[in-house]
Amino acid sequence: MTPRRLRRTVLLVAALNLAYFFVESGIALAIGSVSLFADSVDFLEDTAVNLLIFLALGWSLAWRARMGKVMAGIILVPALAAAWQAFAKVSHPAPPDPLALLLTAGGAVVVNLACTLILARLRHHGGSMTTAAWLAARNDVVINLAIIAMGLLTLWLGSGWPDIVLGLIIVVVNVAAAKEVWEVASSEGLAARALAGEEID
Repeated sequence: MTPRRLRRTVLLVAALNLAYFFVESGIALAIGSVSLFADSVDFLEDTAVNLLIFLALGWSLAWRARMGKVMAGIILVPALAAAWQAFAKVSHPAPPDPLALLLTAGGAVVVNLACTLILARLRHHGGSMTTAAWLAARNDVVINLAIIAMGLLTLWLGSGWPDIVLGLIIVVVNVAAAKEVWEVASSEGLAARALAGEEID
């Protein structure tokens, strides 16, 4: 796959993520949903990841490895946002509007599934950076489906606790993704050192 096609594709994915970030974050704040807000920050994170890929595709293996580690750090951002919102809501666990939550999460599934399918063709062509983008989109589909299930549970129980618990689960998912991207980037860094003739410990 040519670098030009890679850039065009990740730019499209970045635009889709940025557009839905504004939709989801606005609704999350309006209905007071921890999990939906954390997911909206995921859209912003995915926008940043894909824009960085767009800028860095022409870089050397060593620089791509460094950027992959930056990506791992970026993936942690929504985890921190989710944790902050969850702990802030513990003292007043009011349930979010289930219908608005379900409709918004359903839209997020459509956007993230489209991005996952688009990026699936690229994840073996751009090293740790495209791996980061694909992992983020894949994890987001799983999280969106979990939000839908949580919305149904909220509708049944009339409690805000399922929303808080799911927000904390999102923290764990993003930490795991960040770890995987860091490991891929570290492998690329070792490969770059080997190509440069450096001794690998």
